[in-house]
Amino acid sequence: MSSNRSVTLTDDTSGKNWKFPVLAGSTGPDVIDVRKLYGDTGMFTYDPGFTSTGSCESKITYIDGDQGILLHRGYNIADLAERSDFMEVAYLLLNGELPTADEKAEFIHTISRHTMVHEQITTFYRGFRRDAHPMAVCCGVVGALSAFYHDSLDINDPQQRMIASHRLIAKMPTIAAMAYKYSVGQPFMYPQNNLSYAGNFLRMMFGVPAEEYVMNPVIEKAMDRILMLHADHEQNASTSTVRLAGSSGANPFACIAAGIASLWGPSHGGANEAVLNMLQHIGDKKNIPAFLSRVKDKNDHTRLMGFGHRVYKNYDPRATVMRKTCHEVLASLGIKGDPLLDLAMEMEQIALKDDYFVSKKLYPNVDFYSGIIFRAIGIPVTMFTVLFAVARTTGWIAQWREMIEDPQSKIGRPRQLYTGLTERPYVPIHARK
Repeated sequence: MSSNRSVTLTDDTSGKNWKFPVLAGSTGPDVIDVRKLYGDTGMFTYDPGFTSTGSCESKITYIDGDQGILLHRGYNIADLAERSDFMEVAYLLLNGELPTADEKAEFIHTISRHTMVHEQITTFYRGFRRDAHPMAVCCGVVGALSAFYHDSLDINDPQQRMIASHRLIAKMPTIAAMAYKYSVGQPFMYPQNNLSYAGNFLRMMFGVPAEEYVMNPVIEKAMDRILMLHADHEQNASTSTVRLAGSSGANPFACIAAGIASLWGPSHGGANEAVLNMLQHIGDKKNIPAFLSRVKDKNDHTRLMGFGHRVYKNYDPRATVMRKTCHEVLASLGIKGDPLLDLAMEMEQIALKDDYFVSKKLYPNVDFYSGIIFRAIGIPVTMFTVLFAVARTTGWIAQWREMIEDPQSKIGRPRQLYTGLTERPYVPIHARK
C-alpha cells in the first residue's frame, strides 16, 4: 500500500510547501494521502460527489472503467457469470476465496436455515397500505429486524457479525417476496430449503398454496445470474451509505436498511425501471431518431436511460452477460418479436454507431437489459429495484464487515465549503423589517 513517492502542495501566495505521501494499491490509480491536509495546511479538499476521493481501502471489488473490467476478489465477472453461481460469489465476497465443495455445501446449508423470518414480522406487513411501494416496505422491514434478532447486534463480536451477515443474505429474498405478495393480496409463501437461492425466491414470488410451483430452469439460471451480476459494485452510492451508517457503530440491519433507501433513487437502483419506461415512451422504432435528437439537444432535458455509467467509460462487462441472458429467457418463454426487445436492440445498434454517443462513450449498461428480462419473467416494475436490493445485500454485508474489521476505520465526517452568511447579531422580532 505504501510507496516512496510523494506530491508537493505549494501555496502560491505564501510560498509554503507541504508534502503528502502517495499510496499504491495492487492495481488501479495511486492515491494521495490527504489525511493530514487540514492539520498541516488548515484547508480541506473540495470534491462534490467524491469522484476523485478514495473513501476507504478495500480488497473486495475492483473496477477499471476505461477498460470495462469488473473483478470480485480478483475474479473477472465474466468468468464468474459463466462458470460459477450466486452462492459461490456470495461466499467469495464474504470470505475472500471461492469455496471448496464442502465449504459451499456448508454455506448453502447455513443460508437455507436462516431463510424464514420471525412469525411476528408477517403481521408487521399489515401496517403498510396495499399500494405501498415495495422498496418502502423492504426498507421498513429490514430496519425492524434489529427488534427481533437481539443475539446478532454486537458489531464487536465476530460471531455475531457472521450470524447477522448470514441472516440478512438469507432473509432478503423472503422479505422481498412477502412485499410483493402483500401488494397483490396473495398469501405469503414460506421458503423451501431444498431449492436454490434463486429458485426459492422465484417460488416465493410466483408460487401459490393451491398448486405446486413448476420451476423453469432457464429462468432460475437467469435469476441466479442477475443476482450475481448485481452482487457488488465497489463504492457506489448505496455501498457508501452502508459504510457511512456503519461507521457510527449502527447495527447491521439498520445499515442495510440505509443502503436500501439509497438504492431506491432513480439514478441508482431505479435505473432499469427508468429504461423500461423510456422504451415504452418511445413506443416504436420509427420514433427512435426523434427521441435521440432530443437527447442530443442541450436545451432539452430528455435523458437516455441505460447507456453510460458513472464509472465505466467502455462497455459495461455485466451488460454483455445480461444481453445473452436476455435472449435465453425470451427464447425459453417463446417470446418472439417482443416489441420492447426489438426496440432495445435497435437503440443499441444506433447508439453504438452514432458519433455523438461514441464520442461520449455512452455504451449500454447492465440496466439496459435487466428491465426487459424482468418484464418477460412477469416481475412488476415496482419490484425491479427490490431485486437489485436482494442481490446487493451480499456486497453491502461484505463491505460493512470489511469496514468494521479495519483498524483504521473511523466515523465518517465529510467537510464542506461554506458559502453562507457569517456571524451576525440577533434582531428582536419587533425590530425586523
